[in-house]
Amino acid sequence: MKVGICFMELLLFDANSLKDKRRVMKSILERTRNRYNVSISEVGEQDNKKRAEIGMAAVCGDSTGTDRVLQKVFNFIDQDGRVEVVDYTFSSI
Repeated sequence: MKVGICFMELLLFDANSLKDKRRVMKSILERTRNRYNVSISEVGEQDNKKRAEIGMAAVCGDSTGTDRVLQKVFNFIDQDGRVEVVDYTFSSI
């Protein structure tokens, strides 16, 4: 069993208030959870309306599976027009 971990820093385009940011982040996190069955949460920059940090984890039988799932999640979030991925890190345990 392998655990894949991904950390992403995001820049939010249309968030003019923390309420806007919460709306966008809630949408992204719920859609990602439902589509890819990963554990995902906002882990930093909660008080900054233009930036967000999210962490996610996936568990599979081998590291190839976790890498594949996390790459799909990365692409899914990167293609969302409301945010831009500024930085990211992948690792496996």
